Amino acid sequence: MSVATEAAHIRDLFDTIEELEAVASSLSEGDERRRRLDGVVAKTLRQAPPVRPVVAGELLDLTEKTVKAWAREGVLAIHSQEPRMLLDTVRLHEVLHLVSDLRRAGKTRGLIDEVHRRLSDQSLLDRPDLASSLDEMRSGKGRVVRSA
Repeated sequence: MSVATEAAHIRDLFDTIEELEAVASSLSEGDERRRRLDGVVAKTLRQAPPVRPVVAGELLDLTEKTVKAWAREGVLAIHSQEPRMLLDTVRLHEVLHLVSDLRRAGKTRGLIDEVHRRLSDQSLLDRPDLASSLDEMRSGKGRVVRSA
């Protein structure tokens, strides 16, 4: 399959995912329909085939060399290395969101550092122990600890 054809297929998949995410985000946090739509999005992305770096470059508007460097740095997740490098579609979708947001905000340089920072921040925010601690802090149950 040509790079253009493969990129078009993945772009169509991501457009569908974006529509589902938009509908889900229009529903309230506690709505069962939102949870179900989020599940459909996650399942669809997990079932999508891995993506070649050249195709990811097409989608991200980056060179294949840059995409491979981002993969080696851990910004893009490598699905497999042999017989050729293939990238995880779930992480590619997440990074595509971040890169698009950064470019809309006028950021064009140092994208890898900013994307890496945002992914790290999100992984911390996704931790249940941190969420619990933040809830305690917001409700005034926490205690102030100062170093000497």
